[in-house]
Amino acid sequence: MIFPAIDLKAGQSVRLYQGDFDQATLINNDPVEQAKAVNAAGLHQLHVVDLDGAKAGQPENFATVAAIRAAFDGTVEIGGGIRSRELAELYLKLGIDRIILGSVALSDPTLVKQLLATYGGERIVIGIDGQNGLVVTDGWLKQSQVKMSQLMTEMLAAGARHFIVTDVARDGTLQGPNVGLYSTLLAQCPQANLVAGGGVRTLADVQTLQAIGCQDVIIGKALAAGTVTLEELAGVVG
Repeated sequence: MIFPAIDLKAGQSVRLYQGDFDQATLINNDPVEQAKAVNAAGLHQLHVVDLDGAKAGQPENFATVAAIRAAFDGTVEIGGGIRSRELAELYLKLGIDRIILGSVALSDPTLVKQLLATYGGERIVIGIDGQNGLVVTDGWLKQSQVKMSQLMTEMLAAGARHFIVTDVARDGTLQGPNVGLYSTLLAQCPQANLVAGGGVRTLADVQTLQAIGCQDVIIGKALAAGTVTLEELAGVVG
C-alpha cells in the first residue's frame, strides 16, 4: 500500500527536514482538504503524525485528527505521542484504523505488548525511527543505544506484524530511501511487514523498495515537492 503522509504541527500540515522542528515547511494550512485530495486522486490510505504530540508525549492535534478521520474514506493510521492505553483506545474509538506506537515501544514495552494482545497486530503498528541503526525516540529528540533490529525482534515476538521504519537522516531530504537499512532488517526479520518511510523521491524509489520486499511505502516530501504526484501513486496502487 502507498500511504501519503500528513504531519501535523499547530493544526497545519508541515514537513520537517531530518526531524528538525526548527526546519518546518508549511505544506497545507488545511490538512482536512489535503486528506480529501488524497481520496480524490483515488488513494484510500493515509499516514498521519501528530508532531507536537510526539514531542510533548500527549496529543496536541486531536481535533484535527478527528476532522481528518471524519472526512477521509479509507484507512487512517496515526502516530505521535501515543504513550498510554487510554489515548490508544480513544483514537481507536474515534475510528482510526491503525495506531502507531513508537517511543513507548522502548520506554514501556509491557504496555505495547498488552495492546498487541488486546487489539492484535493489524491495529497496533510499531514505529521504529532510527539513525545509524539505533532507535531514536520522543519526536526524534533522544538517541537510544538500542538497535532497530533488536526492538523489531522483541515486538515480533509479542505479536506485532507491521513496522513503520524511518531513517531520520533521510526523512524530508529527497535523497532517496535507505535501501541498505531496509534490506538488512528484512533479512534479520523476514516475517515482518516493513513499511518504508523517509527519503522517497520518485516512483522509481517506490518500485525499488517494493522489489526488495517493502510493499508498503510512506511518501510525504516528494508529494509536496512535486517529484511524484498522487495520481501517479494511484496508478501504482491500481
